[in-house]
Amino acid sequence: MRRAGELIAVREEGSTEWRYPSWQFDGGRPRRDVTRITAEARTAGMDESRLYELLTAPLGLGGRDRRRLVDLLLEGRTDEVVAAIRAAA
Repeated sequence: MRRAGELIAVREEGSTEWRYPSWQFDGGRPRRDVTRITAEARTAGMDESRLYELLTAPLGLGGRDRRRLVDLLLEGRTDEVVAAIRAAA
């Protein structure tokens, strides 16, 4: 599923094990929107590691709002996440 772009996986430095963040799943199944953002990242030439960094980095400039792009994704604001991926590429 990772190779097909249905899930995002990351490796810790020096590890050979893939980790699949739990926010990608809803009721034990992959969220459909993960496929969309993964495809957008690939089109933009962004690898999984960079996509993960982008999705999990705080949105603000150090203020109280510690929300991340992944939080927008979970709120169903996928178009905003896609726009951010395009802007970061």
